Amino acid sequence: MTEYLELDGGRLAYDVIGDGPLIVLAHGMGDNRAAYRELATELAAAGYRVASVDQRGHGESSTGWASYTRTDSAADLLAVVKHLGGPAVLVGHSFTGGSATIAAAQAPESVTAVVEISPFTRAQKVDFGGFFTNARYRKGMSLLMGTGVFRSVGLWKRYLDHAYPGTKPARFTEHLAALDTDLRRPGRMAVLSKMAMSAPTDAGALLGAIHCPALVIEGSLDPDWTDARAEGEGIVAAMPSGLGRVEVIEGAGHYAHVQFPTQVATAVLSFLKENTRG
Repeated sequence: MTEYLELDGGRLAYDVIGDGPLIVLAHGMGDNRAAYRELATELAAAGYRVASVDQRGHGESSTGWASYTRTDSAADLLAVVKHLGGPAVLVGHSFTGGSATIAAAQAPESVTAVVEISPFTRAQKVDFGGFFTNARYRKGMSLLMGTGVFRSVGLWKRYLDHAYPGTKPARFTEHLAALDTDLRRPGRMAVLSKMAMSAPTDAGALLGAIHCPALVIEGSLDPDWTDARAEGEGIVAAMPSGLGRVEVIEGAGHYAHVQFPTQVATAVLSFLKENTRG
């Protein structure tokens, strides 16, 4: 059942399943909370209360917000945690991996741990060498940049097809059709474009200020980097020593939580068992 949280500037949609310690799931740009359906179900079955949130300008949340940065998203997530009676584990994908970092640094009393899936959490530079030698990376970067510049739903769908390598997960066609309908609503692609052009420098600046355990999950075939493990290790290296670790899901692209929800759930649950009391 969809619930709503009214904030200064707009309204966030979310749903909650399960009982136990709170986990808040935040999707990446151009997606919606349905991407977490299978993972949320597995986490709830393991004894957690799981809230899946539509980011501002996405899904059933409103558009018309003043801005769409990772810092904005972090404030939204902390508002959800407060509303639901946290503290919470924050799970962020892609864009919101950086949001989870910011929230953990700014409100350590509200965040017990962070999980970042294929995160954009530090400043990025195009790997020009990889652009010419790595076809998967070249295609992914071209489609991402084209989507941001031209605000094209078609290019975004082509990127998604590329970012889910190999056999597509169950409901992929259904989910893609729902995203197509959503992103063709007035203002939606403008939101995606603004997020795409928002550099993750705000998140990178706070990596050294987090105080909680952190898990970075990467897909071995993620087209957003020439070496996804190296990107994850770079993020962890910028955190205080001993807080973070990297796990790589073999065969996954940019959406490991959708392609391999059971493997991601296993990694998350093992991490939480080792690092939290919940």
